[in-house]
Amino acid sequence: MRRRGREASPCLAVSPFEPKRMSDRFQATIAQLWVYPIKSCAGVSLTQAELTDDGLLFDRSWMVVDAHGDFVSQRECPRMALIQPTLISTHQLAVRASGMPDLSVEGASAAQALRVRVWDDEVAAHDMGEAAADWFTQCLNPEGDPSLGRLRLVRFDPQGRRVSERRWTGAREATTQFADGFAVLVTSEASLDGLNTRLTRAGQAAVDQRRFRPNIVLAGVAAHDEDRVGALTVDTGAGGATLEAVKPCGRCPIPNIDPDTALASPAVGDTLQSYRVDPQQKGAITFGMNAVVRAGAGEVLRVGQGVQGDWRFD
Repeated sequence: MRRRGREASPCLAVSPFEPKRMSDRFQATIAQLWVYPIKSCAGVSLTQAELTDDGLLFDRSWMVVDAHGDFVSQRECPRMALIQPTLISTHQLAVRASGMPDLSVEGASAAQALRVRVWDDEVAAHDMGEAAADWFTQCLNPEGDPSLGRLRLVRFDPQGRRVSERRWTGAREATTQFADGFAVLVTSEASLDGLNTRLTRAGQAAVDQRRFRPNIVLAGVAAHDEDRVGALTVDTGAGGATLEAVKPCGRCPIPNIDPDTALASPAVGDTLQSYRVDPQQKGAITFGMNAVVRAGAGEVLRVGQGVQGDWRFD
């Protein structure tokens, strides 16, 4: 079994190494919405997405596992960045990658049940069959690396529950599916602009939000303002939805991987290291905030909707 370490655990829900911005309320708009149907594969940009208790509908509902049942990510297989899932229906997924035949996956109710691991959690899942296993093994492990073995595509058991760490969510339980730990990841346009200013000043190419795999990208705020709020209320035009930012997202090497080529370069990580290391978070490099769903399951989030919240300076 391959051993994994979790990302460095931060000690505060606010990034104290950026200037604090005092104004009235936090106000933003949703600029982008993303789901990643297969964990660590390419994302799908949406103009609207249904919110569930586990996050955006279909986000990280599928996952690739190795012969031991452990999840596989771009950390081991950078080529996952080039695998493009497409949602066909509630139970059907199309998968494409250069040099591979198209794959159609259907989540039949009779699929084999099994237990898989994502970080420290063992959860129930359904195997997506031998054709999917053949496809992902050929695409990601063509040399037969024994540490990976035969790869399989699984889907989160819809009757299952995976609970986020209570040390971050407090007394109220929050759930997610195959995401690293929390239901929703929030970033902002301004935070990325700040990174790109530093990259281009150093003669490096600018990057886009795909490097950071957010679900919600906010516009109309200053860089890293998303670090400094607690509850976020989205004006859905109906009952509204509430997300609570609970934990800064500590970054692994995945942002160094170009989503168009699957080639890695240290430029992004090195640049973040120069201004996003927080000693109060055990030296973690952070970018974006992990959030949980507090209210509004069933509501539809749309690009252009307003988001409000209260500043939190813990």
